[in-house]
Amino acid sequence: MSTENEGTAAPTPPAAPSTPPVAAPAPEAPAPAPAAAAPAAEPVTQQLPPTPAPGTEPTQQIPPTPAPAPAPAYAQAPAPQAPAPAAHGAAGWPPAPPAVPAYGSGGGHDGGGWGAPLTTDGFPPAKPKGRGGMIAAVLVAALLAGGVGGGIGFWAAERSENGVGSTTVTAGNTPKDLKREAGSIAGLAAGALPSVVTIEASAGDGEGGTGTGFVYDQQGHILTNNHVVASAANGGKLSATFSDGKKYEAEVVGRAQGYDVAVLKLKNPPSGLKPLPLGDSDKVAVGDSTIAIGAPFGLSNTVTTGIVSAKNRPVASGDASGGKNSYMSALQTDASINPGNSGGPLLDGHGAVIGINSAIQSAGNGGFGGGQAGSIGLGFAIPVNQAKNVAESLIKTGKPVYPIISVSVDLQSKTDGAKISEQGAPANDLVDPNGPAGKAGLKPGDIITRFGDKPIDSGPTLISEIWTHKPGDVVKLTYLRDGKPNTVDITLGSRVGDK
Repeated sequence: MSTENEGTAAPTPPAAPSTPPVAAPAPEAPAPAPAAAAPAAEPVTQQLPPTPAPGTEPTQQIPPTPAPAPAPAYAQAPAPQAPAPAAHGAAGWPPAPPAVPAYGSGGGHDGGGWGAPLTTDGFPPAKPKGRGGMIAAVLVAALLAGGVGGGIGFWAAERSENGVGSTTVTAGNTPKDLKREAGSIAGLAAGALPSVVTIEASAGDGEGGTGTGFVYDQQGHILTNNHVVASAANGGKLSATFSDGKKYEAEVVGRAQGYDVAVLKLKNPPSGLKPLPLGDSDKVAVGDSTIAIGAPFGLSNTVTTGIVSAKNRPVASGDASGGKNSYMSALQTDASINPGNSGGPLLDGHGAVIGINSAIQSAGNGGFGGGQAGSIGLGFAIPVNQAKNVAESLIKTGKPVYPIISVSVDLQSKTDGAKISEQGAPANDLVDPNGPAGKAGLKPGDIITRFGDKPIDSGPTLISEIWTHKPGDVVKLTYLRDGKPNTVDITLGSRVGDK
């Protein structure tokens, strides 16, 4: 993707003439041949590809990333060498005229200059006073100042090399043992990192990737995303590496594709595991601080920060593998999240987990070398209250349990609400007469506009909101039929396992 353009080394300026000798010029010696300048290698620079205009592409699950390949090493161009000046006259004085003709005698700039003839005493003829003399005086002053500065620099460097003294200034009030406050970002990250793992999943055919998870309990259960481990769920291999570099084999306890949640178990968990504390995602406020920990693009133990940008953001995400979508009423954050952050914890300002990083919105599918696009500040996390309920079900039974209303929703409808499908299946399959919605009187074609205290603007929004509840919950539901609103109480049913 990168383009290359050639750069050229800047030419070395000619050296300033030294002070003329006082003694009479010695017999002229043959001038040595100028040393050939080493050709300057043309450095190769890389230009970033032009940033594409923001698109309108669908939200995608953060894909697990393969381990990054080592970056290619680029040869360093040798430093250009200046040619050695040829001596001219006695002791190299006066200097040889430059290649480009200067202002000789009788031509411009007050006459005289480079190439003017010497007088009988061996010195150039005196210049008339005026502007040229002033310029010469300024030049001499500048050269003298430069000489003084160079002398001081050489003297200081020589003293430093000999250990006599140093020009480096060190802050005198730096504490000997620098510590971070426990409530600072550095302190919270230091406390959480030992409980975050980098997950490596590999399928039987060799495919796989890298994601993130975190310690859920002292028994060795690890909470992560389903799409992180899906490739290794049937006969593949899983491992979890802690921040200290210790790696443990793991196995899948249970997966919930619709929620995009999975629970792993370390086969030989170490003693003293420290689960991350779980917060209350229902009490999170927009603007609260967030800390994301994960392995973006395989870079383990990466910490980024941001804020909660929005709550209850309906997200339908897919991993581009042809599987079914996952739905969540997500926490939105601007903390930098990239492929490989999947399954990692999103912490609040107190270090408690408030979400599981799961999806990102990308500006495009492009990237360096045709890879995946990176973070644009639109990341989405599964609220931890929902993830906790799913995890407990997976640990107990190995299967997820979904709350349902037993209707078929038209996900392609452009209506302002969630429309119950009117075709594509028998009416009893579109609305189960014995299900929660059928018992409440809903029919095909009805448009659901409100579920509980949340407005509903689409099918994915309805599914996301239903799945924030538990089977058995009683929820008020508002729907439109022939343009007239109706409100009913509905008791949520349940479905075990993914379809």
